[in-house]
Amino acid sequence: MKLTDEDRRGVTQFAVDCAERALPLFEAKAPADTRPREAIEAARAYALGGDRTAQLRSCAWAAQKAAGEVGDPAAKAAARAAVGAAGAPYIHDLESPHQLKHILGPAVSMAQARELAADDPGLGDGEIRWAIEHASPTVREVVRRWPGRDPSRSRVGTLYHQLDTGLRS
Repeated sequence: MKLTDEDRRGVTQFAVDCAERALPLFEAKAPADTRPREAIEAARAYALGGDRTAQLRSCAWAAQKAAGEVGDPAAKAAARAAVGAAGAPYIHDLESPHQLKHILGPAVSMAQARELAADDPGLGDGEIRWAIEHASPTVREVVRRWPGRDPSRSRVGTLYHQLDTGLRS
């Protein structure tokens, strides 16, 4: 399974779109912390034709640190969506469930963030439907290259499974 730059750019654009939906939840709790926004912007630059650079990787690590420093669970999940967006350009050709998690992670983190912020366990289901509807044919084709995710009892695992199943249909 060979991933092209265009595959990675398509997946990254999907990740950016998802992370941007959650970003206001982080910025409401940490308005002076620009690290998740910078990670999303760096990922967008790659999706639009830029290079994979050390700055992109640095932005991902900085957003990860921001996620660890914010106390609010919804803001933490929103920052993780930004981390996933900045990490999307680095997905590998390896046939590993971990790589699929990198592709699906930003959308799942976005759904989790919005669900936690609203204190509404069903809101994430609607966010996953939004992600499925907004996924490009490239994202769907790339997801189909890996084995599907098994159902899970955890809420996050359920969101992963819903997204994976929806992108394959």
